Amino acid sequence: MADSVPLNRLVTRLLILVLAMFAFGFALVPIYDVMCKAFGINGKTAGQYEGSQVVDPSRQIRVQFLSTNAIDMVWEFHSRADEIVVHPGAVNEMVFVAFNPTDKPMTAQAIPSISPAEAAMYFHKTECFCFTQQVLQPGERIEMPVRFIVDRDMPKDVKHLTLAYTLFDITARQPPVAVHTGG
Repeated sequence: MADSVPLNRLVTRLLILVLAMFAFGFALVPIYDVMCKAFGINGKTAGQYEGSQVVDPSRQIRVQFLSTNAIDMVWEFHSRADEIVVHPGAVNEMVFVAFNPTDKPMTAQAIPSISPAEAAMYFHKTECFCFTQQVLQPGERIEMPVRFIVDRDMPKDVKHLTLAYTLFDITARQPPVAVHTGG
């Protein structure tokens, strides 16, 4: 009987530990978002934007474009140009190209990031391929535009920013696609 008391205590502690680990895993994403915002890392863009602004021709901001594939992504993925110079308030466009070299349909999702992080809230996308999943058939190549405005309120000391996309293969998370065989 004396052995059952320490065993019950051990089981109770292990159950509490399992519950704490589950709670931590559940709260990890919100904690991560708060930490990134607090420390100014992983600059997420401000999201879809539909405002109109007056162009400030007196200022120029260099926008650099980076495209990266996640480890399991085999697509070719790049922007038409490495960088452009824009005026705050002007609507701008860059085209990204994706190519599926495999013999299977694939689905991808692009995740954007802006640096420096303080510029993210002044970078507004009006159209972006990152808003939707991209499905490419075997051997298919597509052009995907991103239209954006750099806000006139961008701090004057920011003269360069980088828009980076990471392309993820999310094919396994999608329901199977029916293939039409004709007839």
